Amino acid sequence: MTTPPEGWEARGRPPSWFRRFTFAKYAETRDFLDAVAALSEELGLHPQNINFAATHANITIEGPERQAPGAAELAFALRINALAASRVLP
Repeated sequence: MTTPPEGWEARGRPPSWFRRFTFAKYAETRDFLDAVAALSEELGLHPQNINFAATHANITIEGPERQAPGAAELAFALRINALAASRVLP
């Protein structure tokens, strides 16, 4: 498995990466999720799981067919990190 990017943690079965993104208010969380959705459509990659509350979003990324994340998922996670960095995080 490719090493997860900064801020992400590797999880076991199936092999995946997980990260929680925290925001100051709901509007920031919603804007971030909309940006992740647009990025997913652009790249043709989608998180395995997203769950959220008013001030955070949890994202899980797996490789294709429940395999370990690889180069494409690494690029996806790095782009998600860049989206989060472009917003004000508490």
